[in-house]
Amino acid sequence: MIYRENGQFKTGYRADQQIFPIAQDRLAILLILAFAFLVVPGLASDYLFRAIIIPFLIMSLAALGVNILVGYCGQISLGSGAFMAVGAYGAYNFFVRIPGMPLIPALILGGLCATAFGILFGLPSLRVKGLYLAVTTLAAQFFSDWMFLRIKWFTLDTPSGSVSVSNLQVFGLPIDSAVSKYLFCLAVLVVMALMAKNLVRSAIGREWMAIRDMDVAASVIGIRPMYAKLTAFAVSSFIIGVAGGLWAFVYLGAWEPAAFSVDMSFRLLFMVIIGGMGSIMGSFFGAAFIVVLPIFLNQFLPVLASLFGIAISTAGISHAELMIFGGLIVWFLIVEPHGLAKLWSTGKQKLRLWPFPH
Repeated sequence: MIYRENGQFKTGYRADQQIFPIAQDRLAILLILAFAFLVVPGLASDYLFRAIIIPFLIMSLAALGVNILVGYCGQISLGSGAFMAVGAYGAYNFFVRIPGMPLIPALILGGLCATAFGILFGLPSLRVKGLYLAVTTLAAQFFSDWMFLRIKWFTLDTPSGSVSVSNLQVFGLPIDSAVSKYLFCLAVLVVMALMAKNLVRSAIGREWMAIRDMDVAASVIGIRPMYAKLTAFAVSSFIIGVAGGLWAFVYLGAWEPAAFSVDMSFRLLFMVIIGGMGSIMGSFFGAAFIVVLPIFLNQFLPVLASLFGIAISTAGISHAELMIFGGLIVWFLIVEPHGLAKLWSTGKQKLRLWPFPH
């Protein structure tokens, strides 16, 4: 009887179009945000911030951008790592070449560079789709790897392509400790997630979903496929580019083109598939699964082996971790092909009927 809508009347369009129309959802989100901003900084250790929480926040933001393109617009992309690289190196060049460039405008400009790059490689989506589009976006990945490794201008003529940043500040406050990095990434993620949630509920979001469901029928009712697809590539690339800037500036500090290899693109795609395509919440579930589970297995497997008296080497733990991780991915896709977000939605629906199931 806790999660019910009884007595929650909507007397206007504004109330009916809320992001969280149920009062319990609004209260839960406020409590989660209060816990994240106020409680977590005092409880978590530096290791927890740097190894788990900060990568989870940044990967959630990147998965959010991929979900807009793949989940909401139905355009398969294997070039997400390239968009992250363009955002990172674009922000780096603005940050280093322009004296006194603040961090937030540098990240936004890097995201705009990724937007232009995404639109350029999104043009083939007007003619091809499915596997052919995936191969086209994969070409963007290889092109970015070559560009940042061979064109020395992007890396300020460093021979290896490795660059670094330091003395990060936001509004005069240094971003050097684990807590400050966490709060900055969390604030960016909350703002971006709120903007994305409103965007997919707007007219352009409905156009994306119409293109995803059946592009021919969408064009018949007056939706312009070129506009819808390119805007999806633009918005997705911007969010992924900002995430790439955060990954490089805040998490890594020093990086090279290999930090945004094709493995990163596949990881982001797995996050969307496992978390749930076409779901903002699914981006967070997928990022938690991909980021947290390997670390948990790495810590849990030695304890489990010692309980059974099994001697297992570090290499054996690494191999077992990959096997279990891959098996769990396959199991989740078989049990719930719509992702973890579907399980979450089903649980909420059952709570709305509990204790009177039909």
